[in-house]
Amino acid sequence: MLKKIVYTIFTILIFPNFIFAQTVAKIAPKREFRGVWVATVANIDWPSKAGLTADQQKQELIGLMEQHKRNGMNAILLQVRPAADAFYAKSREPWSQWLMGRQGVAPADGYDPLEFAIKEAHSRGMELHAWFNPYRATMSANTFVSEDHMTRKRPDLFFTYAGKKQFDPGIPEVREYIVQVILDVVKGYNIDGVHFDDYFYPYPVAGQQINDGATFQKYPNGMSNIKDWRRNNVDLLIKQLDDSIHHYKKYVKFGISPFGIWKNDRDDPDGSATSGLSNYHELFADSRKWIQEGWVDYINPQVYFSFTRKAAPFGTLVDWWSKHTYGRHLYIGQAAYLVNQKMEAAWRFPEQIPDQVRYIRANNRVQGSVYFSSKSFSTIARGAADSLRNDLYRYPALPPQMPWLDDIDPNPPQELSAQAVETGVQLKWAAPLKASDGETASGYVIYRFAEGEDMDVLHPKNIIRISFEDYTFFMDTNIEKGRRYNYLVTALDRLKNESEASGPVGVQAK
Repeated sequence: MLKKIVYTIFTILIFPNFIFAQTVAKIAPKREFRGVWVATVANIDWPSKAGLTADQQKQELIGLMEQHKRNGMNAILLQVRPAADAFYAKSREPWSQWLMGRQGVAPADGYDPLEFAIKEAHSRGMELHAWFNPYRATMSANTFVSEDHMTRKRPDLFFTYAGKKQFDPGIPEVREYIVQVILDVVKGYNIDGVHFDDYFYPYPVAGQQINDGATFQKYPNGMSNIKDWRRNNVDLLIKQLDDSIHHYKKYVKFGISPFGIWKNDRDDPDGSATSGLSNYHELFADSRKWIQEGWVDYINPQVYFSFTRKAAPFGTLVDWWSKHTYGRHLYIGQAAYLVNQKMEAAWRFPEQIPDQVRYIRANNRVQGSVYFSSKSFSTIARGAADSLRNDLYRYPALPPQMPWLDDIDPNPPQELSAQAVETGVQLKWAAPLKASDGETASGYVIYRFAEGEDMDVLHPKNIIRISFEDYTFFMDTNIEKGRRYNYLVTALDRLKNESEASGPVGVQAK
């Protein structure tokens, strides 16, 4: 729950300031999910090419995260398993070919890309969601796979569609295997979330047929319609994953980013007023059901359309999804990669992405955005990045809370002190006592106020640092010499519930 801390006696004169703070917080919310997809498949975003040294990979990732931090992002969705391979060491699958250029070839000893990414994200106050592609195994018919790849060890678990090998979702052993692959990461790494994109059953290709008739005959699960059976196969995996992830770590979020259309209203009156490909009919993914049943913590539909796209207008789909959240979070996938493309005039207007953010913020049932993809903000979408950095995301934000997973606030930090030194103001504090759920602190928020300012923690403009690490010190170097400041520090738990503040403490900068 948002808290207002005021280092003065409440009077009727302060009440207008409180109203103003709430109004501004609505415009620039203190809690908002601001994510960016970092795709590793085919070296789309990172690493820039296969075969870089560990130091080169690290420097690229640090630069990427610094850029997104400046732009106001608070979550990185890093693709860690693009094709039944791994960007992490604690894996039962081979190292990805997009790391060193050949599948199964390890990077430098002691270097774990996922572990490094988590550390760098958390130090910048950004969540790290591990993005898995559950079913894809190869990208083309001539893909080289190592001897340890599952397509070689267990070819019976796959079908081939349009030249690509894919796990057969109808085989119970496949579902169990995928769950265990993901639990390797849940148990072995300090991730904040498990994330799927839109690839379940393959996107339709003319002249191709899914070769799973024998599986349907062997494992019908009491169903007679193969399309319903396929949708049920995906449902079974999602439900099993939800149970398994939260069994081991209740605080790890589970989210899915489906294609933007669940169903069109021409097929179902409950569908959206659109006329495009749908999750339900073409991809055999009943994406609405997953939120309806509470199997995901957030849904992140890819609304990669402009406001004027006739078949599927952006506003129409945002409105539809916002009416089908069932108490879970809704983040909108936005198409930074389409900025300035020539196929549709609307994307050549610089306000398209900023106006989409404003539209999202105007809807109280939407909690944020995720952008595809990272490199777009360095190339075609630099203007959109400027709008985020200088305007819409000018102030930092915490990820929204998930009370169905954890609604217990941590206790406040203890013994906050501030000391003026030649290089700035040195803050130190002690970790909070354990809350009733046993948590202390997994991160901290530091607020700074000029002398005479209301100490208002509702307004994100007062935040000078968010960290998702448990370090209990900070050096504020961005100060004016001779000026007096007041500081507050709050604690965050794993699900970003925020404590009352420790402090305030005042100090005059040297």
